[in-house]
Amino acid sequence: MSATPLASSPHVPLRSRVAGGAALVRTAGDSIPPAGLVLIGILSVQAGAGVAKNLFAVLPPSAVVWLRLLTSAAVLLLLVRPTVRGRSRADWLVVVGFGLALATMNLAIYESFARIPLGIAVTIEFLGPLAVAVAGSRRVLDLAWVALAGLGVLLLGRGDVALDPVGIGFALLAATAWAGYILLSAATGQRFSGTSGLAIASVVGVLFIGPAAVAQGGPALLEPKLLLFGLLVGLMSSVVPYSLEMQALRRMPPRVFGILMSLQPAAAALVGMALLAEFLSASQWLAVACVIIASAGATRAQRRPEKGEQAGGGTAGSERDGG
Repeated sequence: MSATPLASSPHVPLRSRVAGGAALVRTAGDSIPPAGLVLIGILSVQAGAGVAKNLFAVLPPSAVVWLRLLTSAAVLLLLVRPTVRGRSRADWLVVVGFGLALATMNLAIYESFARIPLGIAVTIEFLGPLAVAVAGSRRVLDLAWVALAGLGVLLLGRGDVALDPVGIGFALLAATAWAGYILLSAATGQRFSGTSGLAIASVVGVLFIGPAAVAQGGPALLEPKLLLFGLLVGLMSSVVPYSLEMQALRRMPPRVFGILMSLQPAAAALVGMALLAEFLSASQWLAVACVIIASAGATRAQRRPEKGEQAGGGTAGSERDGG
């Protein structure tokens, strides 16, 4: 939840792909169709978000996000071992900005989860990559996708229960941070090879959120059971799904991958129903459908890269989570 680099469209919302992590699922993944791998990954991401939300009763969102990012960063550092020597000031500004966008995106969406239903939060968050996908476009069709997404946002507020405006605000912040994350991920990918930029950015995110997480989480962060659940969230939301996605991307076109990833809001709504008893109204389900169609349509309509042009220009992975 969960943006750049392994796919051709800047809209493709890839979440944290760990270099070498695909080895964890390679044997099983070879026997599953690529679309199945993507769908399993989507469900894993959203189930991780559901587990995270259940932890909010004993840990604040900042602490849960921190544990999740800490898990991802530890795995990345173990596998990638990035080189930090010889980097220019511009390199560091880009990768630090990338890390701050990553941390803000995840913290904002978890704060949103704490206040509004999972499916609605993820639906609003998807406006970020959609905006990047159609930014600067002069195509009438792209404007139609924007209008459809706008209609979806208007429908979100028509449920039986009023939505917390603070939760909506955090979801919009997550959408904005996701858009920034996409752009900074591409810039990072041009300066750092493989997933080394992502590994460094993940550490930046851990350090950025750490003080607030420790202060708000307090002694609860030392409880083995809670640490285990934090590790579970990290595995479900990062390592496992993105390893599956890496396997899928070797066997399917990035454009198809992006369209499948547009199902994230629906998956979030279904997980919210199953794990959290969060039931959406008919108009809110229609809103989710509007955003999914707009997201898939914008992805499908993206210009194909010219021969020799780099597809997404990124870090070979992304750490988008939450929704």
